[in-house]
Amino acid sequence: MGEAVDGLEAVEKAQELQPDLVLLDISVPRMNGIEAAKRIREVAPQSKMLFVSIERPADFVEAALSTGAQGYITKADVGSKLLPAIDDLRLKR
Repeated sequence: MGEAVDGLEAVEKAQELQPDLVLLDISVPRMNGIEAAKRIREVAPQSKMLFVSIERPADFVEAALSTGAQGYITKADVGSKLLPAIDDLRLKR
């Protein structure tokens, strides 16, 4: 398990840890979450990715999912949707 403070560190941690799951936000410093997701896909291709973001516009969601992420949840819905989304990803292994 790891935690990153920005997009660049998220990529570095993903490469180092090869996690089963990566939770990303779009709005992070140094490298936005969408670019970080693209790079994570390269360095940890087996990792599932799930975006958790305050952003709601459809173009943000589409951009996030175009990286190969398996899901997108708004922060307002985390309480009710995060664990079910993670369970769904585990079942898709």
